[in-house]
Amino acid sequence: MLLRSGAAVVVAFFITGLRAQTSASLSDCHNHGATRYCVLPNGEETAVPSSITEAPSVATAAPATADAQTTAVTSCHMHETAQFCIKGDGGEVMAVVTASAIGPSPPAQYTGCHSHGEELFCYGPDSEETLFAAEAAAAAVQTGASSEGQNEGSSSGGRNCHFHAGVEHCLEPGESEGGSAASATACNKVDRSYNMPIRIGTLFVMLITSSIAVFGPILLVRFAHVHPGGYIFTVLKQFGTGVIISTALVHLLTHAELMFGNECLGELKYEATTTAIVVAGAFLTFLLQYSSLRLSDSRARTVASKSGIQHAESMNGDASDKSSQVQVPTAGHDHRMPKLDDPLSVLILEMGIIFHSAIIGVTLVVAGDSFYKILVVVIIFHQMFEGLALGVRISHLSTISLLKKLLMGSGFALITPLGMAIGLGVLDSFNGNDKATIIAIGTLDAFSAGILLWTGFIQMWSFDWLYGDLRDAGAVQTGLGMFALVAGLVIMSVLGKWA
Repeated sequence: MLLRSGAAVVVAFFITGLRAQTSASLSDCHNHGATRYCVLPNGEETAVPSSITEAPSVATAAPATADAQTTAVTSCHMHETAQFCIKGDGGEVMAVVTASAIGPSPPAQYTGCHSHGEELFCYGPDSEETLFAAEAAAAAVQTGASSEGQNEGSSSGGRNCHFHAGVEHCLEPGESEGGSAASATACNKVDRSYNMPIRIGTLFVMLITSSIAVFGPILLVRFAHVHPGGYIFTVLKQFGTGVIISTALVHLLTHAELMFGNECLGELKYEATTTAIVVAGAFLTFLLQYSSLRLSDSRARTVASKSGIQHAESMNGDASDKSSQVQVPTAGHDHRMPKLDDPLSVLILEMGIIFHSAIIGVTLVVAGDSFYKILVVVIIFHQMFEGLALGVRISHLSTISLLKKLLMGSGFALITPLGMAIGLGVLDSFNGNDKATIIAIGTLDAFSAGILLWTGFIQMWSFDWLYGDLRDAGAVQTGLGMFALVAGLVIMSVLGKWA
């Protein structure tokens, strides 16, 4: 029994000595979460059990270094991409800088420490001032700074700024999408510098691209004598139909919902505001076309009746009666047949496209530089496909002159560059999170969606396939038309990822 007790005393003595020896060789011990880290004599940092560093020799050593560290932070080291240092009271702080700013050889210490309010600033070897914060606070700021580099527009408070439908939206640290309300700061305009030369150059690129897209089909039919019912125009028409349908649903309707869901607008008392405006746009389009057809039918009957009466006076009674009876219903029947070879129908289609093209021009210019380059490429393709869809339909109008067709195409070619010019004019004052701006953009997007949905589904998709050439077309033409229709739907839906 005495032998066992003696052995225990020896072992305890040995462990105590080992602990004292180990702790004496460790320095700058600190915690990261629940894990204790110390610096070895060779300068490497290692995780150690907290019991080893609880020896009196370590506890008494801290005050000796405290005074030396009152104006500096030392023992700086890296944990993944973050740099941590020890300040005068032994507490750990993190340098609020990105890993790329620290460089491959981070400084071992920072000197000349001073305070601005409650924040601690120190100077590195390059004499640059660096902010230090407690580990938890610094992690939050660093996250915000990372978002700033990626989204361009984040400010020094860690704001996360990004774009919805080309309109900037910012979140303060701790805020999330779909939150109950946005802070006043998050709804303010974000000041930034803009690359003006690239924006001015893009305006002319947009003008040229839109012009080629919308005038190309018109000039092709007029001068190359391409048959509107051939394979080429079947593919172009159906691709354009897919573009219009996808634009209405994926781009305009989605963007309008994002606008009316913006926290800066507040909570809407009527949740179906977006779709109600879409319904209004579709109904007004229907009402306009229905009224136009009724008026057209009435005039046709009047003209046919007068023609029949005059014809009856110069012919025998029986023959004239038969002739007049044939002519009147024929005129009415022709106008009741669904068709898109009508200037009014194409003008309504163009009106729906023009409304949101103007918005696209404004929101494109005011987007941040980092988002601008991607958005420009997407919008160029977007406008090119829409111009192609509109140009094909204009080229099929057989009742108007070439000059009028070109004038109709000019409206589309000029509207997006005009919107961009307006955007350049309001660049320093435009705030996409202003309530009036949100309502205006959301309303125009939703109304345009209603117009394009009516035109796309009723006058383009259903007419071509249920009443037009594709109703009894051959297998090759039908297959090409179906492939082009799906291609237009898919491509414009994919572009909806960015615009």
